[in-house]
Amino acid sequence: MDLNSDLGESFGAWTLGDDEAVLGLVTSANVACGFHAGDPSTLRRTCALAAERGVVVGAQVGYPDLVGFGRRFVDVEPGQLADDVVYQLGALDGLCRVAGTSVRYVKPHGALYNAVVHHEAQAAAVVAAVRDYDAALPVLGLPGSALLRHAEAAGLRAVPEFFADRGYTPAATLVPRVQPGALLHEPEAVAARVLRMVREGVVTSVDGDDVAVAAESVCVHGDSPGAVAMAAAVRAALEDAGVELRPFAAQP
Repeated sequence: MDLNSDLGESFGAWTLGDDEAVLGLVTSANVACGFHAGDPSTLRRTCALAAERGVVVGAQVGYPDLVGFGRRFVDVEPGQLADDVVYQLGALDGLCRVAGTSVRYVKPHGALYNAVVHHEAQAAAVVAAVRDYDAALPVLGLPGSALLRHAEAAGLRAVPEFFADRGYTPAATLVPRVQPGALLHEPEAVAARVLRMVREGVVTSVDGDDVAVAAESVCVHGDSPGAVAMAAAVRAALEDAGVELRPFAAQP
């Protein structure tokens, strides 16, 4: 099982999360690309730390929405969205290369991630951008999403993920952040639900019903309160259960 986290989201004088500590726990890092968060120096430093720790770097592409942290839907034309994704991939890949690594997969961020669960045109645009940039890059997304379906149709590797610290709806989608039950904070409870997903392939939704979920990667958000404690608890629980932790994407 892969363990991933969103990193590189500090900006200038503002620090968000503890990237260095999280990079000691995860196997993959979804690094911001400057559109929703992250300045060039922060991103270069994050990529360098990931390379030093042997953590695989993925590009976390998003809408051009620094003010909203990429958590507001943007009704962007598909061609422009594809160009935006290519631009972000190239920028982060350049910072990776000078840090001794390279972008090895792609994951949408925030509102874009949620949009491409059902938004066919935007999902197709993201996939087209990845295919045009490097068709060997896997795409990380929600199981059953339009994004992963388009990725498979385009011949890309589609990797389903599970969110350790987010609530699930009965439809196996994420509970919107503005609704009750959207965020989980207790490390032990988060670790327990991850183990149940790995062993039984289910997660309990906010309605109390079990929902089927299968994943190759588990995400713990780097900006969540107690992110380091949750990532540590999840890693320890998986290791204690004999689950091998390794990145789903190959090292450069």
